[in-house]
Amino acid sequence: MHKILLIHGPNICLTGRRETGVYGADTFESINEEILSRAKALDLEVEIFWSNHEGAIVDKIHEALNGFEGIVINAGAYTHYSYAIRDAIAAVERPCIEVHFSNVHAREEFRHKSVIAPVCKGVICGFQKYSYFLALQAMKDLLG
Repeated sequence: MHKILLIHGPNICLTGRRETGVYGADTFESINEEILSRAKALDLEVEIFWSNHEGAIVDKIHEALNGFEGIVINAGAYTHYSYAIRDAIAAVERPCIEVHFSNVHAREEFRHKSVIAPVCKGVICGFQKYSYFLALQAMKDLLG
């Protein structure tokens, strides 16, 4: 069974309350339950981590060196400017998939640029909670 680290970045914990037209009405808790259920069906073990703090996210990415085979990350606003998260992803040399609830390319211009995308295998955006589920399937396929 492949072990995957799934990271939620800043403000993701407010999903279901925050801009539901963009992020959906499902709660953070219910989305995490669905992630775990879908992961189990894919024969993946997923550890879910959430933080609003950039350094905590970097520290967690470093933990990927100890037993995780891949990373799925929704870095939230850090996507657009955190070179620290980008460098951590590059350093651990694990396949990483960037995800977003919204289609970032259809939103404000500052959201169009991702500094982490170049060190990720791919980016999935615009499918609300389903972006995570698509990323899990892609990770399973990447890991074989």
